[in-house]
Amino acid sequence: MQFALLYNETPEEQGRRDTADAPAYWGAWSAYMGAMAAAGVMHSGQGLLPPATATTLRTAGGKWQVHDGPFADTKEQLGGFVILEVPDLDTALEWAARAPCAGAGSVEIRPVMPPPPAG
Repeated sequence: MQFALLYNETPEEQGRRDTADAPAYWGAWSAYMGAMAAAGVMHSGQGLLPPATATTLRTAGGKWQVHDGPFADTKEQLGGFVILEVPDLDTALEWAARAPCAGAGSVEIRPVMPPPPAG
């Protein structure tokens, strides 16, 4: 079964990416991603650039409404995601709990929608 782990970090945690704390920040993420790869559970994933680089689109009456940045003003920001291939939710939760952001931010776990039936 596939699960998406959506990694949410506080702006302070994301700010560590480019400071003197960067080696510890990236080292923790490298070790975590390496552990998932070594266990053979990581299907795919990517980190994301900061929310300030985002563009949000909504449509109303067939017209585009485009906004710079994320639409919601939140305390946590989506920093990246991984698609896991694991037997069940409990296993996905175990991997999510090991994420470096789990203590300061959060990890959202969602089942991946199966492909539509052929036909």
